[in-house]
Amino acid sequence: MLGQEGATRPFRFGVGPGGVRLTGPREWTEFARRLEDLGFSTLSVGDHLIGGYGPVAAMTAAAAATSTLRIGALTFCNDYRHPVVLAQEVATVDVLSGGRVELGLGAGWMRADYDRSGIPMGAPSERIGRLAEAVRILKDVFAAAGPTTFTGTHYRVVGHEGLPIPVQRPWPPIVIGGSGRRVLTLAAEEADVVGLNVSLREGSLGAAGGASATWAATVDKLATVREAAGPRWETLELEVYVHVTAVGPRCSGDLERAASALHISVPDAAASPHVLVGDVAQVCDALVRRREELGISYTSIHADAVEQMAPVVARLAGS
Repeated sequence: MLGQEGATRPFRFGVGPGGVRLTGPREWTEFARRLEDLGFSTLSVGDHLIGGYGPVAAMTAAAAATSTLRIGALTFCNDYRHPVVLAQEVATVDVLSGGRVELGLGAGWMRADYDRSGIPMGAPSERIGRLAEAVRILKDVFAAAGPTTFTGTHYRVVGHEGLPIPVQRPWPPIVIGGSGRRVLTLAAEEADVVGLNVSLREGSLGAAGGASATWAATVDKLATVREAAGPRWETLELEVYVHVTAVGPRCSGDLERAASALHISVPDAAASPHVLVGDVAQVCDALVRRREELGISYTSIHADAVEQMAPVVARLAGS
């Protein structure tokens, strides 16, 4: 068993950016309230430059319409904003929401964002190195133990005193995830929530992503995280993003669809932590198994799967 020993973390369910449609203000805030009413823990928006709401404004609107729903981004692309600027924005939303932000951070992966905006897209090692420095700066600014001064390969900060101070101390929970060894090692060392996802190295969900979506690949990722985390392993919350969800009494062909989408075999799709297919009882059983055997207690789904997952959330959330 690779899951954390000791007390079992309660189930949490989040809604990620997949399937989010641009809507008017009423529809967006009603969607946030609906998630809260159904027992979802978190609503996260995307951070892309080729369409979709800007994450900070969308998070603020969702927070203003709710009282317990946590809000975040999956994930803020580090290359689009300086960490000092992001620290101020995130701390502001954390204050205005009463301490409900989850700070998802990523090194960037969607090539179209970079190509169309003209922002240089460096090699993965460069982007992850820049993200690692940004995390150190963000934590220092959030902790507010004194002026932040930092000199690294990618950033230089001199005597910055960041305000406001976030409600959540020492900082809003940081979510870092991915599939590769470098980013998972960084997540293990620095994040509060480690997100397990398929490989997006190709800039989309291609064949390489599918190979990283299997149960065996997930076990390998967790071994990397556990080794890099050391004593932190027991403190980490493990999250997985589900790319194919089909919950209901009739699911004929859904596993085949999942296998096709992920470029894997049907048996691998049936076992993949990135797939939830079956009736409510079967999906609940699958989630319990993932928590028992892999330690995954936090599951995120596409926005268009919310109503399908509502009975599952009603049964498992908080348990």
